[in-house]
Amino acid sequence: MDLLDDAYEVRAGVPAVDTYRRLRDATGLGAKSPEGSAIGLPNTWYGVTVHHDGETIGMGRIIGDGGCFFQIVDICVLPAHQGRGLGKRIMAALTAELECRAPAGAYASLIADGDARHLYAKFGFADPAPESIGMARQF
Repeated sequence: MDLLDDAYEVRAGVPAVDTYRRLRDATGLGAKSPEGSAIGLPNTWYGVTVHHDGETIGMGRIIGDGGCFFQIVDICVLPAHQGRGLGKRIMAALTAELECRAPAGAYASLIADGDARHLYAKFGFADPAPESIGMARQF
């Protein structure tokens, strides 16, 4: 473990609503309402937060039905802390939990923005096209 590893701690759990909303806003993931955040966060199947000097600077979550389908969401690290392998540490923690607890045959998906697809590919995620295409609708 090097000094960089010592400076950052990945913990199981989800951030508080205000922290969650701040991280999403600061990293360009887009705003979520306080009401929606308060409902959604407790329904996380598994989540992690990244801490540095007492501040939550990153996060990632797995949501889903707990048996057949899972989705990885909210992977982010504040810009001042990017480029240090923290996204990789978040993904490693999330995929390790899926490998440990998800039932055989479970399907895990995610939406890869931009170059993030290269990180996710390192953890076995692949573009399902042309057999499948991702679709979304925002309310």
